[in-house]
Amino acid sequence: MNQAVQNALEEASPALDSKIIPVMREAITTVQIVLFQQLKESVSRRYPQYAEEERIRLTGAVVNNLYGTEALDPQVNHFARDHRELIEEELRGLRTQVPELIPHITDSLRMQTLCDNHEGVHSIPCLLLARELGLLEENRELPLPSTFMLSVRKLGATSGLVKPLQTNPPSAGQETKQGE
Repeated sequence: MNQAVQNALEEASPALDSKIIPVMREAITTVQIVLFQQLKESVSRRYPQYAEEERIRLTGAVVNNLYGTEALDPQVNHFARDHRELIEEELRGLRTQVPELIPHITDSLRMQTLCDNHEGVHSIPCLLLARELGLLEENRELPLPSTFMLSVRKLGATSGLVKPLQTNPPSAGQETKQGE
């Protein structure tokens, strides 16, 4: 693993405020949902011979595998066991299927590892898998949690998951002069 990532994990874990963990996890989930949406479209185009339910299970199994999560639906787990090679093939092809999401995948996997580490869970294997698959941009700087959450908010808005962040210009009475 990149030494910078390892150092960031060691430095950031104790400094992370427990109150921010749920918000960061929500941002990580948003990246997973966007990945699921985009990958599902790609899978549907490439595997028209599969039933819609199978395409959804394949997509879910790929996302779950990448993030090291267990599916709540036992049928997805059964599908994953029966189609291991196909899932691995899809994982290897993610970089070409969703290239615009690679920075978000990198950041979300790193943030997931930080959150997990803070909670005493060892999830570095997800980062190692992503690196092996060419999905981890190791030279990418680890963003601050606020920067990560804002970029994910923008991604979610672009994908239609959340409303765009609106900033209202100050009203005439609220404007301040420079130098005051």
